Amino acid sequence: MSHHFGRLALLAISIVLLLAPTAQALTLKIATIVPDGSSWLVEMRRAAKNIADKTEGRVKLKFYPGGVMGSDKTVLRKIRAGQLQGGAFTSGALADIYPDIELYSLPLLLRNYQEVDYVRAQMDARLTAGLAERGLEVLAISDGGFAYVLSGVPVRKVEDLEGKKVWSPEDDKMTEVTLDVAGVSPVPLPIADVYTALQTGLVDTVAAPPMGAIAFQWHTKVGYLTDVPLMYLAGVLAVNKRAFDKISPADRKVLLDSIHLAAKELDAESREGEMAAREALQNQGIEFVSAESEEELLRWHQMSGEAIEKLRGMNRYSSENMDQILSVLQEYRDQRAAAE
Repeated sequence: MSHHFGRLALLAISIVLLLAPTAQALTLKIATIVPDGSSWLVEMRRAAKNIADKTEGRVKLKFYPGGVMGSDKTVLRKIRAGQLQGGAFTSGALADIYPDIELYSLPLLLRNYQEVDYVRAQMDARLTAGLAERGLEVLAISDGGFAYVLSGVPVRKVEDLEGKKVWSPEDDKMTEVTLDVAGVSPVPLPIADVYTALQTGLVDTVAAPPMGAIAFQWHTKVGYLTDVPLMYLAGVLAVNKRAFDKISPADRKVLLDSIHLAAKELDAESREGEMAAREALQNQGIEFVSAESEEELLRWHQMSGEAIEKLRGMNRYSSENMDQILSVLQEYRDQRAAAE
């Protein structure tokens, strides 16, 4: 009897082993416009080595930097076609797939990194789940810094923007609406064309993080920075969910843990880098101007409120997530006010 039982157990184990999916080695090909040699790539390649080691080569990451795979739109197309498995995107580039991913960049919403950290701690998981439902698994959301207005003449008041030739990224609804509220008709261009546009005068005003302005050399074509953080920018590293789901749960954990660790390091670096970039701009002779008065700062923030209401009216974002981000932020500000 026991002999018979032993054979049955053996048979059952064999069937389980046959039915269990065999773990194949998987290479995730990931494209980015981030140039080779940047700290982002150095950190990510270190994480990739760690992932390959810990999964014994079952999961590998291969990066294609410097835009060699084309624009964000092209990269998304290649992911759908299976030629690539992932990309590092600006949140705006993913807005066509899932508009809520750009809620962190609502105009003048988040004003400092304390607010960013508090809001992201409560919202990242929600937004990640939203993208997963649309076929993209988020490996990390990371800091892109705060964008400021950089211009040829000082912009101290909202009215100073009128008549300016302000660049806006292509297909960027959020920037379009914000500039519209400020009374500006934007000049939409791909990032790659902005430097030439500043040179030829097609554009005379841009919004960018200090590090970005230096990296793209835009700072050589402007004289002033308006020291009001216009919007917080986030980067999203995401892969095709079908590819991600082929990875065993244990290996997935290794992948996510390593990438999260790298993203944390990069956020700390990028915040330090932002301070250094601000100093570098001042050393290059760029004058930092602030909103003329408390009333004027209030006017910038009122403009933000108008733009947010207008975006809400377009039903572009889910009211649930929009309400959530605004209430989490209010909760933080109330706590701060009470502590003071």
